[in-house]
Formats: sequence, C-alpha cells, structure tokens
Amino acid sequence: MNTSPSTPAPTDGALPPQPKIIGELINNAYGRARRAWEARDVTGFQHLAKLQSDAGADLVNLNIDGTQKVAVRVEEMLEFLPIVIPAIQEATDISLSFDNPNIAYHRVALEAFDRSKSRGKPLFNSLAASREDLDEMIEMIGEHDMRCIVMASECFRPDGSTGQSLDPQQSYETVKHFVDLLVTKANRTIDDIIVDPGLAPVGADTYGLVNIGLDTLRLCSADPDLKGLHYSVGLSNFAWGTPKAAKPLLERAYLTIAGRLGLDYALANVEVNATPLEADHPLITELEAALEEGRALPDETAEDAGFRQAEKIMDLCADYIEE
Repeated sequence: MNTSPSTPAPTDGALPPQPKIIGELINNAYGRARRAWEARDVTGFQHLAKLQSDAGADLVNLNIDGTQKVAVRVEEMLEFLPIVIPAIQEATDISLSFDNPNIAYHRVALEAFDRSKSRGKPLFNSLAASREDLDEMIEMIGEHDMRCIVMASECFRPDGSTGQSLDPQQSYETVKHFVDLLVTKANRTIDDIIVDPGLAPVGADTYGLVNIGLDTLRLCSADPDLKGLHYSVGLSNFAWGTPKAAKPLLERAYLTIAGRLGLDYALANVEVNATPLEADHPLITELEAALEEGRALPDETAEDAGFRQAEKIMDLCADYIEE
C-alpha cells in the first residue's frame, strides 16, 4: 500500500501556479448544457464555449453524452456534431477537446473540425487501456496531429487483460507504455501528451484512489524520461458527495496540493473551481492530513483507511460550512 508522505506546503502564502483549464461546462451534467442539448440550441453551445474562452480556459471540452438526467443515443450525438462544432468555431477560436469513448464520435468530430479556425491542436479525450479501438485511436491521433489525454487509472495486466490500477507503480507503468505507443506509433511529442493520474470522490474513497493518483504524479514527475509530460484530472470528481458549501474549496485545495507535484492542467468549471487556493490557506494542511489518514496501516485494509479518511473529510467540511 502507498506510504509516500505529502509534500510540505510552502509557507509564503503565494498562489500556486495556475493550471491550464479544459473547460467542462459543455456537459449534460450541467443544466445550461442539458437545456441546450435538449433544444438543440446551437446558440446556447456557442455561449458556453465563448464564456469559457473569455474566462481564460485553454481548451473547451465537448461532451454531449448522456447522464443520469438525460439519455443520449450515439446516433443523436453523431448527427449533432457536424452542426455544433462549426457553430462553436464561428463563436471562438478556442481549441476543442473531444470527449467520448466511442471512436465514431471522434471521426465525425474531426471531419467537422476546421483546424484553420483553432488556436491550437484538438485534444483526444481520452485513451485508456480498456478502449476496444485503442490501436485505431492512436492511429487517428497521429493522422490528425492531435494532443491526447491518457488515463493512468486503468492498467495493462501481464495476461493481456486490462483493469483498474490499484497501485501507483501499475499506473506509472501504464503511463510509460502509452508514452512509448504515442511517440513511436503516432509520432507524438511528450508535449502532446496529458496524463490523467486518476481521481476519486475523497469522501467515499475506499480503495485509496486519491493517494494512488498523487503518488502516480510523484513517480512520473521524478522520471527524467517523462520530463515535459503534462498532467490533468477531472476536478469535479474530487468533492462529489460533499456538502455544496465546501465543495469548491476542497477542489481548489486539491489543485494546490497536486500542483506542487506537477499537475498543470485541469478539466474544471471556470466559474467555480479553476483557481488553486493560497498555499498557506489552512484547508491545505487539513486536507493533506485527511489524505494521510487514507493510507492503510500494515494491519488494516484500504477500506478501513478509506472510512477514516471520509470521517476526516466530513469533519473539515463541517468546519468550513459553519464559517
């Protein structure tokens, strides 16, 4: 089990480096995006893209898949992409991130995407060990000169199968494998690759996944062969299930902690959680202490440690809600 200590926090109170933001508001989990999707309101999508671009996002993520509140068929997405992508590109020149596990989504998106109207390369979100069309996806990334996000939370097993990574060493080896594939088979540079080390709801993390992600960042950042690699997480996953009043603070505190380990991108909400907390904010130390409680001792399970971590998280949430 992971035993790496947290990196000590700076004490000068300065803001940590600002990560580049992949804006997440075009997602049917958000009401504005869901309403735009249900009405096929192109103007609504244009507004969300420009809002994020104007707020300083580096890319806008385009995820029009279904959620618990709305069902979306693949055919509906494929019909709408050729309509919405040119419309977004008329409203802003921000780079787009195409987010879906279905390779057909990416094919249609790239056909509709006009590179001459974009300030940068499109982003393939995301590659993972379990993708059925992994070889074709890697080929597509090379052919279209794309950047890409690699999920380190799934690993390749020795028997040829894939599964969830429950150890930072597994995640690190997965990153190394993907970097080799992308450099040799897709002619990508290290700068083209963004690694998602994995993130889980911190208040319900009975597998130690938050610490595995942080330890993966440590391992990758310490490897000179991976110098120049980028790192990102889906930030809204972190505080899922915690009280609404504490959620943005927790997410911003995570940005500070992970930023010291190399995190330089985040899929985030530009209106709420895209700025790290000050390095001397008391929540930083408190959150680090709670995460240390989530590391299993020699005589206990990850689940035992996870419940202890959850208790600490809820305690500190209560403190900040009262404030």
